[in-house]
Amino acid sequence: MARIEQYAARGVWDPPTYSQAVKVTGAETILYLAGQVAYDDNGNAAHAGDFKAQARAALQAVRAQVEAAGGTMANIVKVNTYLTDIRHRADYGPIREEFFGKKMPASTLVAVAGLAHPDFLIEIEAIAVI
Repeated sequence: MARIEQYAARGVWDPPTYSQAVKVTGAETILYLAGQVAYDDNGNAAHAGDFKAQARAALQAVRAQVEAAGGTMANIVKVNTYLTDIRHRADYGPIREEFFGKKMPASTLVAVAGLAHPDFLIEIEAIAVI
């Protein structure tokens, strides 16, 4: 079983909401997730214009992918989040806490000009070790 240790090096600020670094030892499986978005059952963008619903749907997809491989959200070591409007950052924090708890894995959040479909407001990719 993989051992996952979140940390921040001495002298580097340790933020309360995400990990500066994650050390993995003993991993047998590394899972790389493509960017997850809010799709409906037909492969179209779901929840057009509703950032919170899209964020939850994308994180539910992340969780489903990790669980399908035999892991949990605790196995995620890196998350990259792409927002089409940086103002959604404030709304995203409490939603991601629903899925990860207070302290996320190592993460990056950036604002981008657009995603694969103009109705997508958020895309989340992740790496998990199981």
